[in-house]
Amino acid sequence: MPGALPEGEPVPAAGTLPDSARAGLGERPFGLYVHVPFCTTRCGYCDFNTYTAAELGAGSATTSLGSYADLAIAEIRFARRVLAGDEPGGGPGGGHDVDLPVSTVFFGGGTPTLLKPSALGAILRAIDGEFGLVPGAEVTTEANPESVDEASLRELRSQGLTRVSFGMQSAVPEVLAVLDRVHRPGRPAQCAAWARAAGFEHVSLDLIYGTPGESDADWRRSLDAAVAAAPDHVSAYALTVETGTRLAARVRRGELDPPDDDVLADRYLAADEILGAAGYRWYEISNWAVSGPSRCAHNMLYWTGGDWWGIGPGAHSHVGGTRWWNVRHPAAYAARIAAGSSPGQAREVLSEAERQLERVMLLIRLADGCPAAVLGPAGQANAAQVVADGLADAGALARGRIVLTARGRLLADAVTQKLTEP
Repeated sequence: MPGALPEGEPVPAAGTLPDSARAGLGERPFGLYVHVPFCTTRCGYCDFNTYTAAELGAGSATTSLGSYADLAIAEIRFARRVLAGDEPGGGPGGGHDVDLPVSTVFFGGGTPTLLKPSALGAILRAIDGEFGLVPGAEVTTEANPESVDEASLRELRSQGLTRVSFGMQSAVPEVLAVLDRVHRPGRPAQCAAWARAAGFEHVSLDLIYGTPGESDADWRRSLDAAVAAAPDHVSAYALTVETGTRLAARVRRGELDPPDDDVLADRYLAADEILGAAGYRWYEISNWAVSGPSRCAHNMLYWTGGDWWGIGPGAHSHVGGTRWWNVRHPAAYAARIAAGSSPGQAREVLSEAERQLERVMLLIRLADGCPAAVLGPAGQANAAQVVADGLADAGALARGRIVLTARGRLLADAVTQKLTEP
């Protein structure tokens, strides 16, 4: 089942932001994340805020696929009013009285492609109508390979989407079975080919390593299959056994072994080696791309301190150091939207020290690295030791940046702690 949301202070019914959040609004890149909380089945490792039809219950009109686009559009209009500083109760927007054009849109989930392409297109048009899209804006959707076909990918492209990310996870049937993934091996590669034929500018495949029972050979087979599909972007994430999932229950009962840290490290290094040899370059610890334009601009916005508004149940937002998250259940979300109230459940206003810690923590994950100048005196003093320990590049430090080595990427949290000591 979905994991719990964090604690925080209440979000005002009108969604009003603190003055500190509004300071500099429009000077930073701005994106929209649209959460689609529906899945056909629940994968055994997943604790995302997603729901199957059985979990929602039959006949719930407020949580159906057919009505979801209208709910999302209503929150988009609410977001524009809040960011424009309008009084609550104002009419639906359609104007651009807030100069905050959207540079990236990301449809995530769940399985966004369970919605009709026309529904995703309607949401995208609402974003453009309320905020405006910057020229060349990146518009991504995640997709389960079994939720699309050649025709639907053509329609998604015609609706204005520019990038698609397929959840491949593995090319090995036995590994997919442990993860409770329902797509057929080979289907992600077929989808990638269909997406390129449909005119998608960028195609990504997502992989998971460290599944119980997965061998080194299995992982290399998955990497080779991903490379053979010729996407321009690959993500590879270590499996995490999340509390409350079916996978966690199986590990607890001794049916499956938990992921081993040394094995995970070896799998990561194998991914970096194989992807690097195929022309992919890491740009964030878990992400590789064939070129700068192939990087996920939406995720780069997260990692480099941009602002974003998260639409949908359980979605998280961040504007100018204020972070909030929506109520989790689709029915509760729909009720808030129908009442014209903020769907936000709680929020936190980050202190300057917390913002500094997050800035270093996120920038250090990037191949471009973290400027040494943003570190405090202790962090700057420790940077040389981080290099001496083989965790960061000496040449980059001489140029004023902290750039992790391959070994440093495996120990990024420890490096962050060392660089942010008071």
